[in-house]
Amino acid sequence: MANSTELSPEEKYNLISRNLQEVLGEDKIKTILKDRDLKIYWGTATTGKPHIAYFVPMSKIADFLRAGAEVTILFADLHGYLDNMKAPWELLALRVEYYEHSIKAMLKSIGVPLEKLKFEKGTNYQLSKEYTLDVYRLSSVITQHDAKKAGAEVVKQVDHPLVSGLLYPGLQALDEEYLKVDAQFGGIDQRKIFTFAEKYLPQLGYQKRAHLMNPMVPGLTGGKMSSSEDESKIDLLDSAANVKKKLKKAFCEPGNIENNGCLSFVKHVIMPLLNTGEKFVVPRQADYGGNLEFEKFDDLEQAFAKEEVHPGDLKNAMEIYLNRLLDPIRKIFEEPKLKELAAKAYPAPGKQKGSNQQQNQVTDEIVPSRLDIRIGKIVEVSKHPDADALYVEKIDVGETTPRTIVSGLVNFIPIEEMQDRMVVVLCNLKPAKMRGVESQGMVLCASVDDPKQVETLIPPENAVPGEQVYIENYESGSPDDVLNPKKKVWEKLQVDLKTNTDCIAQWQGNNLITQTGGKIRSKSMTVAPIK
Repeated sequence: MANSTELSPEEKYNLISRNLQEVLGEDKIKTILKDRDLKIYWGTATTGKPHIAYFVPMSKIADFLRAGAEVTILFADLHGYLDNMKAPWELLALRVEYYEHSIKAMLKSIGVPLEKLKFEKGTNYQLSKEYTLDVYRLSSVITQHDAKKAGAEVVKQVDHPLVSGLLYPGLQALDEEYLKVDAQFGGIDQRKIFTFAEKYLPQLGYQKRAHLMNPMVPGLTGGKMSSSEDESKIDLLDSAANVKKKLKKAFCEPGNIENNGCLSFVKHVIMPLLNTGEKFVVPRQADYGGNLEFEKFDDLEQAFAKEEVHPGDLKNAMEIYLNRLLDPIRKIFEEPKLKELAAKAYPAPGKQKGSNQQQNQVTDEIVPSRLDIRIGKIVEVSKHPDADALYVEKIDVGETTPRTIVSGLVNFIPIEEMQDRMVVVLCNLKPAKMRGVESQGMVLCASVDDPKQVETLIPPENAVPGEQVYIENYESGSPDDVLNPKKKVWEKLQVDLKTNTDCIAQWQGNNLITQTGGKIRSKSMTVAPIK
């Protein structure tokens, strides 16, 4: 790669824009490049743990730096806090530190010049008087519709959204002005926020910036690569054995070039990071024709589409190149201080000292693994002596004695159908008296108000009393001993519990399952809240 001072404005633009899905403000960028180098920022909310998908923006940041651009990486800690309060401030501070070490290690791994790279933390300026006044100024001209629309692809969409989610796009727009950049870089999922910024910043008297957008690269399972979906992503510190294991499970159907996470990763990360003159090598045994070499991704894609490249061979090649990228990062994080930082920033659920309640007070994250949901069997049922609409049930949830639980089901299920019924029970609510009878849990039901309809959730046929119910992708967490009612953990999680169009119980699209993988469902109610 030539030194940036030797590149023409056109060559710099080609390097900056290659492999992008869309550029807004192309003419503006080209005009600036005739006079000086571009100033670009990329922001990331410091919540989930960085994984190999971060190499996608990093490979583009490498292009920007090699084109002579001045690049600012914004650690958007305030944005992260506002996005459904995924993490408390104490953890966010540690994660900012972890992100900086991780990103520096990634860029070092791919041999990028760092002289024109800067790091900035959002709260360094986003809590200033000037920025705060601009937030108020912006809020006076933005419509609720535009704010919600702008964040639709980025901010977690829930049934009862917080006002913080409406603020998120405005903050990101203002960052362009306060970081004094010419352009913002992000994924194509940010497009609505980018066009929002182009519309509203000029209304405050600030200039309109250009926007550079990467395509969304699918994860290893074919969908979005997610920090919460362990099989979909490879952690930066995953061992070589784990890399092999996850690649083996990756979706890579013969001849299928659509939503193929393996091919996409080769296109957007591995091949752009190859050294000058280096080809992408697919190793094969001599009996099968020997190694294949590709100089251009299009040639590899065509060969894969024609099934000239076998998925297993492509994965073997990926394994080699991935470990080449990850080895320097693993080595850096062998340092004791960084090991300690990683453990503190992302504490493993269930491994801290003290009770489950204490450990979750440390992390304070609102995650569904904090719910103690179990299969139960109603062994005794009677009507509440002082409330006509309530049943008093004795439910076996795998403990030495059945729990007493009060449920408002009299008007929906005959008492004879309640006896010996298998149900799903939330077991770690704080006990509460209901018309004089202490209830030690809640029978979970699909329920709608108009017209009023209630169905108890149905466990899988082979389920047994006391069997734990998990939420997919959150199996590793440990339930609180008792959910703190002051923190409203249950209320915050409950708004995203509902049945889907197939009557399957889910939390934010993740199925409720037992240890054997059986699904929890409602008998007939679709897209109904669970409470």
